[in-house]
Amino acid sequence: MKIDKLNLDGKKSSIEVLDKIFLAKINHKLISSVLYKTNANYKGRHAKTKQQNEVSGPTSKIYAQKGTGNARHASRKAPIFVGGGVAHGPKGQLSYKIRKLNKTEKKKSIASLLSEKTQNKDLLILGDFKDEIKKTKEMSTILKKFEIFNSLLILDKTSKNKIERSVRNIPNTKVTDINHFSAFDIIKFKKIVFTESSVKELEKRYA
Repeated sequence: MKIDKLNLDGKKSSIEVLDKIFLAKINHKLISSVLYKTNANYKGRHAKTKQQNEVSGPTSKIYAQKGTGNARHASRKAPIFVGGGVAHGPKGQLSYKIRKLNKTEKKKSIASLLSEKTQNKDLLILGDFKDEIKKTKEMSTILKKFEIFNSLLILDKTSKNKIERSVRNIPNTKVTDINHFSAFDIIKFKKIVFTESSVKELEKRYA
């Protein structure tokens, strides 16, 4: 299929892209599964309580097993005592299960989301940035010109290096490259912007 490509001077042309990526079947069930796994893996598990075997202190019985009239107890490290171990508490990051996301799932979810963006006309392809843009004001003018608000810019390495500094202070805008974006990023931002070179890189990677 063909998608419109805009140059920075406003001239419009078209670029041939793979149907497999930009006109794929939209699988919402797969997208939900991938987002669940991605978000779950983002969360840090830092809270940790000491188990009974980790609490410092003597392990001797606090009194005899029989003859005292009291309930049977072992050491003061038992969970029922103040200062003892915590039963069934959080065990920290090492005990957290990492949910695996295989390559096929990732590729199909990305293709589904990009196809949906294309259908909703929220996907834009720009010409490569040939000149370096240093000032935020200049970059902001370009974004306003093409009505690129709340956007994720997925660029080729050369274009990214030329505009990355100028985008840092623009709110609701993120610059990344083909190697460092996820399905979560595509969902988070309304507009998705590629450069001509980054589309070609994407096709090589996801075809």
